Amino acid sequence: MNSQSEEAAAKAGVVIRELREIDEFRQVYRLFDDIWHPDPGNPPVTVELMIGFAHTGNYVAGAYEGDTLVGASVGFLAAGRSLHSHVTGAVMGRGIGYALKLHQRAWCRERELEKITWTFDPLVRRNAWFNLVKLGARPEAYLEDFYGQMADAINEGDASDRLLAVWPVAPEEALTARPVPSPPEAYPVLLESEGERPVVRGTLGDVVRVGTPPDIEKLRARDPAAAKAWRKIMRTVLGGLMSAGGRVAGFTERGEYIVMVKELFH
Repeated sequence: MNSQSEEAAAKAGVVIRELREIDEFRQVYRLFDDIWHPDPGNPPVTVELMIGFAHTGNYVAGAYEGDTLVGASVGFLAAGRSLHSHVTGAVMGRGIGYALKLHQRAWCRERELEKITWTFDPLVRRNAWFNLVKLGARPEAYLEDFYGQMADAINEGDASDRLLAVWPVAPEEALTARPVPSPPEAYPVLLESEGERPVVRGTLGDVVRVGTPPDIEKLRARDPAAAKAWRKIMRTVLGGLMSAGGRVAGFTERGEYIVMVKELFH
């Protein structure tokens, strides 16, 4: 592994390694169960599938603090010399997830893969910040209800719309977001919060800002109708812009996607 990956792991106080044994996969299963509290019939990944992935040269890795598993990531080789990162979960607030992603990136580079893909909920602000700003990945597609209904404590009761993130692994690619042409405040706001409800404002420009709710997971529990309104309008606004050729160029500290519309690319 490279120095960036090792430094991130050391900073997080963990050792990251590939997993091979059944007991290790069972630890991953229990960790993910603690994070997502899924219905028994809807685990993020089964022990049997992890066994199969690891046996056939795919990516199954864990972050250990001593003998305790505190993070894990599971991915599989995909078309176009890529790894699809199916699920990653870790104890929050310590940089373990970041260290796992750098380990994953180094693993791909060693195998001469070109990119890593994964999906994330466009309404989860902290994940958008992590993926677009911390890592410098870019969404390339808006996927409506990608997983269908998900029976877990985080996603239950909501449609599973996702953004497909693409992260190049070439050494020259930066690990942070590429700069946006102007200060974000210069762009009109197309979608923002009014209280806890989404409101469409302004007119469409060459570059627009598309806001997100501060914490969609808490909002789902507190006001399911408001959460569903956010899902519907995000699908219409962000999904519509991307379907028309718009590209997500960044994410602001206020929790807004910066979208460059189609006209800029002709």
